[in-house]
Amino acid sequence: MSEANWLGLRGRRAAVTGAGGGIGRACAIGLAAAGVEVCILDRDAAGCEGTFAEISALGGTSKVLPCDISDERAVLDAAQAAGPVDILVNAAGILRPGTLSEVSMDDWNALIAVNLTGLLLTSRAFSVGMVERGSGSLVHVASISGSNPQAASGAYSASKAALVLMSQQLALELGPSGIRSNTVSPGLVRTPMTESYYQVPGVAERRDAAVPIRRVARPDDVAEVVDRKSTRLNSSHANISY
Repeated sequence: MSEANWLGLRGRRAAVTGAGGGIGRACAIGLAAAGVEVCILDRDAAGCEGTFAEISALGGTSKVLPCDISDERAVLDAAQAAGPVDILVNAAGILRPGTLSEVSMDDWNALIAVNLTGLLLTSRAFSVGMVERGSGSLVHVASISGSNPQAASGAYSASKAALVLMSQQLALELGPSGIRSNTVSPGLVRTPMTESYYQVPGVAERRDAAVPIRRVARPDDVAEVVDRKSTRLNSSHANISY
């Protein structure tokens, strides 16, 4: 592990949802590299173990807490098992494609349950200790789709737009207790959830060409922004488009 501690996070504890892969895994690894003890939350138990192995290989400290964040009881149990945390990163999210005229109610409700209700459940459960201690940081991974609607994405754009507003409401309600709530809104990111799109011939090249730096973001790029939003140096309810 590097001795660099310029973020001032060494010795803190974080819970990261969706940490079994993609952006969540990158966030968990990035925080661990900064000296943070990480609680790995994901309903994918195998993915959790993979993240645990990568953090261990870096010499970091973490614990695996398999959890479906759409299940209130599971979230409460995970929060109890994690113990007091200083940072909560909400990176869990799913995508159920479909136009608004055709998306099934099962897909709509499943997406809202994870992308929006899950954020409420985790923020509520993990912020209890933060309120008691008078400090803490909530960082929520939103999406540029929350401000620029993504066609045929079912409830995805609506859920991310609501996530941004919920983060602002959390900042207003929890700010007096010393807790910050921020969002990070990535643009195009190549993750396991989106990889199938990039396997279509020509898609990766077209998307790279559409980005000013000619490269679609990686999960590590988003994790670097999340790490910075986890520090005490940032104000509440900020929304960063990446």
